[in-house]
Amino acid sequence: MASLTFQTFLSPPFLTSPSSFTKLRHQHLLPCPSIRASSSSQLNPKVVVTRERGKNAKLVNALEKYGIHCLEFPLIEHAQGPDLDKLPSTLIDTKFDWIIITSPEAGLVFLDAWRAAGSPHVKVGVVGAGTATVFEDVVQLSNCLEVAFAPSKATAKVLASELPRHGDKKCRVLYPASVKASSEIEDGLSSRGFDVTRLNTYTTVAVQHVDPLLLEKAIAAPVIAVASPSAVRAWVKVIPSEGQWNNAVACIGETTGLAAKNLGLENIYYPLNPGLDGWVDSIIDALKAHDHIHKVQMVVPS
Repeated sequence: MASLTFQTFLSPPFLTSPSSFTKLRHQHLLPCPSIRASSSSQLNPKVVVTRERGKNAKLVNALEKYGIHCLEFPLIEHAQGPDLDKLPSTLIDTKFDWIIITSPEAGLVFLDAWRAAGSPHVKVGVVGAGTATVFEDVVQLSNCLEVAFAPSKATAKVLASELPRHGDKKCRVLYPASVKASSEIEDGLSSRGFDVTRLNTYTTVAVQHVDPLLLEKAIAAPVIAVASPSAVRAWVKVIPSEGQWNNAVACIGETTGLAAKNLGLENIYYPLNPGLDGWVDSIIDALKAHDHIHKVQMVVPS
């Protein structure tokens, strides 16, 4: 079996099969103002957005600029983690050099606890620009919260390798995380001498009820957009048996893309750097490939 080769591309890479990486030339679709990205529209959706209900607006609005019609089909929802109640008291009792936030949901959960703790002065490191946006309004209104670091690449591994240390003293880090997050952050930081406290403040679970009519539309759409391995796992559980669904999966980043590959999905697209802009680019690339394949099938004689 051929080995995997990871390469850096100027445009988002995609997986054409579980055992190969390749690249699709990036071309934007022309905007079409007459098409509205609304799940209530009678148009057939081109992209299925799968974040928790009410949290898909930014992606839908970004795709709307290109005339891309979306269907909101939430696959996951968030629930309280076992350590959530400890977070406010931990912020009150301990002074941390860094608070590490690796997802928008982790940021929202942290902000609630930070306010409950009396809004102590904290310095936050985020995994990327998408996560940083959660703190924008707070930073403008308060001098007590500073977003002071983001890694050169929006991944846990790079964050753990690049987080700054100041002086020789023990550097204390608080990591409010998802129950399902790997140990990559705390392992990487601990190996560099950081003192890491991880609190599992939230978790993600698959939605319990799926509308059969919406599922039928979602399965027929050319592209499904997913933002976490949990969403990929939820999708695999609701689609038809293996081999009956092979449309494109547009992932927010490499971690989610590899999760999709490991679960046997094909036609996987993701940007080099996780975030909204790269995610949109990957979705557009997936749609262009779908349109090209469809046109070829239409012209090839039987």
